[in-house]
Amino acid sequence: MRINTTDLQNAFGKYLSLVEKEDIIITKNGKSVAKLTRYHEPDYFLVHEESAKYKSTKRIGYEEYMELVNSSDQRYELIDGEIYLLASPSFRHQIVVNELSGHFYNFFKGKPCRSLTAPLDVRLFGFATKFEEDPNVVQPDVIVLCDEDKVNEDNRYEGIPTLVVEVLSPSTKGKDMIAKLNLYMKSGVTEYWIVNLENKSILQYSFSQERDIDNLCTLAEIDTIKSTSFEDLELALKDIFSEI
Repeated sequence: MRINTTDLQNAFGKYLSLVEKEDIIITKNGKSVAKLTRYHEPDYFLVHEESAKYKSTKRIGYEEYMELVNSSDQRYELIDGEIYLLASPSFRHQIVVNELSGHFYNFFKGKPCRSLTAPLDVRLFGFATKFEEDPNVVQPDVIVLCDEDKVNEDNRYEGIPTLVVEVLSPSTKGKDMIAKLNLYMKSGVTEYWIVNLENKSILQYSFSQERDIDNLCTLAEIDTIKSTSFEDLELALKDIFSEI
């Protein structure tokens, strides 16, 4: 079937019904410009191991994700409809997480905000208005939250962290530097640190109120990282990496 753009605009619902039976070619000024075709949902999904290459998969809903979580002793994350298996972190990874969390604990003690470490589910929903519209569940290495009132009756945190820190592993670089960066930015996180153990550096992202990248700093081992969200929160990178 071939229709023009005016007909499509005037009777979009009608053509959505017809596309169940046949493809619809859309024309403009007599030329074919697009095709409306039926979408076939794949009947499988893939759990990404951190070392596996990414490929197209069925989008997974929150209910399916929770079925997997409740039937397994493994830890998983749900990002943009895809499930990721969380591998056990390395010894060096945990040393750096411990250094960061120790410094954060001392800095925030007695203050309104609180720092916490994984495993802790953080439920985010990007630009959507509620979690059910775009469900994502992640377990960042370290978070700083300033909305403890968002802990629900089941003792689950349902807020948006102000600062998130992820310590890279060789197998998680793509997820942490792309998928999670995008998720944290569009969900309203204010600041995101990506800690690289290999070259002992940190990428520091600051996000604007419009949920876009406001600033990016690359810091080396000789530098000191200064939080853009919390005045006087600063760490010398040599101290973070001193034990690895």
